[in-house]
Formats: sequence, C-alpha cells, structure tokens
Amino acid sequence: MDKLKQVLGGQDGGASSDGSGILERANQASTLAWGTRMKGFLICFILGAVCSILATCLLWIPGFGLPVFAVLYTIGNLCALASTMFLIGPLRQLKNMCAKVRALATVIMLVCLVLTLCAAFWWKNNGLALLFCVLQFLAFTWYGLSYIPFARDAVIKMFSLCM
Repeated sequence: MDKLKQVLGGQDGGASSDGSGILERANQASTLAWGTRMKGFLICFILGAVCSILATCLLWIPGFGLPVFAVLYTIGNLCALASTMFLIGPLRQLKNMCAKVRALATVIMLVCLVLTLCAAFWWKNNGLALLFCVLQFLAFTWYGLSYIPFARDAVIKMFSLCM
C-alpha cells in the first residue's frame, strides 16, 4: 500500500533516478513493434497524400470546392506530419519539430495551415487559399529536408546554380 501511495504521489524513487519524467516513461512503455510502426507510417502517409491530391482535384468545383479543399488539404498534411510519429514516437517528434533547425519551417507550415482554412471559410478567396497551400507545401518540404543530411544545402546550391 505504501508503494502505491508513493507512485500516485509522484515519489517513486526507482524510476526517477535517471531523470526521466512520466511522459517519457509512458512513451517508452507504449512502443510498438517495428512492423506495426512501419504499417502505421505507410497508412498515415498514404492517407495524407491521397487527401492532399483529392483536395487539389476538388478545389475548382464551383460552389463547394474551396471549403472541401481546405479541409481535405489540412487533413492530408496533418496525416503526413503525424505519420512520422509512428516511426519515432510522439514525444520525440514534438521535440524534433521544435528543434532549432526545424522550428521556423514548423511555425510557417502551421501558420499557413490555419491561414488556408481562414482563406477558405472566412475570406472565401481561392487565390489566397492556393497561395497558402503552396507556402505550406514548401515549408513542409523544407521541414522534411531537414531530416536528410546536407539536403537543404544541396537544394540551396541547386537553386543558386539555376539563378
């Protein structure tokens, strides 16, 4: 009974000796097998890509195309972003998103995601919604390139050679 009181009171001496918090212990305890994580990643990523492509196809349908586009495109990007959580876990994913290298791309992507919805539902402006989607795509690409060593440098060098 004393052990239960210690655990519920946050005084569990054995687990806190290495400095890990309750979130880290929960994250470690809920790990999935490698095959399950790969399946989750692929399903989530493919679902995100399908939603984004379907959203782009439905954008120009008169009457209801813009709101449907905004919702599907937003769901698609959120699914694609969440897919990597299957590979490395949610806590590590959030830490990686807030890392110095990725913070700007993450903020721009999330702001453009919100502005896409605003352009679709409040301002009802197809051009602005499309512009925010392009910016969101570019920020998401830049975010993804940060995981590949020297990929950002290669892209910058390629564009500087083209200019």
